[in-house]
Amino acid sequence: MVKRFDGVHALNGAGLSVRAGEIHALLGENGAGKSTLIKILTGLYSPDSGSLHRHGEEVEFANVRVANHAGVVALYQELSVIPSISVAENILLGEQTPSRGGLVQWRSLRRRARAQLDSINQRIPLGMLAGDLTPVQQTMVAFARALATDARVLILDEPTASLTDTEIKDLFAVLRSLRERGVAIVYVSHRLEEVFELCDRLTIMRNGQTIMTKDVADSHIDEVISTMVGRSTGELYPERGTATTTVALTVTDLHGRRVKDVSFEVHRGEVLGIGGLAGSGRSELLRIISGAQKHVRGEITVGATSLPRSPGVGRALDAGIALVPEERRSQGVILGSSIQDNIALANISSVSSLGLVSGARIADITTRGMHDLHIKARSPRQPVGELSGGNQQKVVLAKMLARNPDVLLMDEPTRGIDVGTKAEIYRLIRQLAAGGTAVVTVSSELPELIGMSDRILIMHEGRISGEMLAAEADEEVLLAYCYGKANEHDDHE
Repeated sequence: MVKRFDGVHALNGAGLSVRAGEIHALLGENGAGKSTLIKILTGLYSPDSGSLHRHGEEVEFANVRVANHAGVVALYQELSVIPSISVAENILLGEQTPSRGGLVQWRSLRRRARAQLDSINQRIPLGMLAGDLTPVQQTMVAFARALATDARVLILDEPTASLTDTEIKDLFAVLRSLRERGVAIVYVSHRLEEVFELCDRLTIMRNGQTIMTKDVADSHIDEVISTMVGRSTGELYPERGTATTTVALTVTDLHGRRVKDVSFEVHRGEVLGIGGLAGSGRSELLRIISGAQKHVRGEITVGATSLPRSPGVGRALDAGIALVPEERRSQGVILGSSIQDNIALANISSVSSLGLVSGARIADITTRGMHDLHIKARSPRQPVGELSGGNQQKVVLAKMLARNPDVLLMDEPTRGIDVGTKAEIYRLIRQLAAGGTAVVTVSSELPELIGMSDRILIMHEGRISGEMLAAEADEEVLLAYCYGKANEHDDHE
């Protein structure tokens, strides 16, 4: 397949071959061409050249409906369930809705919807509004709808991004049952551990081309990473050692909705990692420090300056605290606005004077941010919503770094981005620390916490349950802290 946009190759000789009854991983960095290839497979795009074959016969998909009729269905990370209608109606939308004389046959609709859910061992209430379902239940409803159209090729884009470990296990059980029924599944994910647990074969793309297709059993994670980025993995994490003895941030006896009695210090040049299970209070802690959430009591001090209680985001920013939120699409950027507008809005005081905005200043900080963070885009005027997930994250970083913060708070900075971009984020974090910035970063991945941090705090049920130097950290001990069982573990040791 070949596909160009504005003269730039998004695909330049890409190929993919998927067998019935297999789970096939499609891997590559952000911008490698995976999304463009999927959109061609599902009829959203037409290729400039190349051919598409199903069961050995050449086919053309003029649009999504034609692809769906041919049994090719994609389920995206942002699920397409309609929240305001029932589960049963979602499963049998459109042409699948049983009707007679223009009237919906509700009994038949419910019976057929139940049959689709039963086929994947799901007992979701048919009358429940889809918007009231959990993320994994919405995923299952989307699966049932795809199967109602007799999907034989199911393409999944980051299906586990918003799921818990237990929900992921449930999802994998359903995917394996679909594989046994002969459904071909294309599985797109940045979580390589999942790929090696679930998938049969993998295909790696880079720069719009297919680089390798291989049985998962004959490969290993290091090979996949080096093939994706086009170079040896080497050291994914830069060297530590930039922490000073100067205190940049002090948190004393902080209490919020979930956070209880949290106290710690962060030094200039230090990277402090914060871990813990979902709901442990990690993200709430960052929101309170950044002024985005009120707290009940406690004190936050930047350098020698104490902030008032619940200062608000503006006051915290002025004091030198900047937050890169976990939900970048809803909280970090304005998707419909350009890169330069997103960066300018967060730095309005530095790009204006006497009420007049300077286009030259906006161009300067945007050009600098795009250059320093290697943001891949057609131009500074490209809407952020058109960028890959990794480049959207870089835009969030660029607009905050333009403020030259003393304390940078980062909530899951590498979630949903590829290993190559992760390495760039780690390098940037270390560069900031070397320049004297105190970086506090939350991560759900224990290897990432150990690799990028100088020191690690673990939270459990709103409190700090353990602290370790990253150079001495052990995943087993950190996990024990996550479950609030460190003392038992230490006693056992």
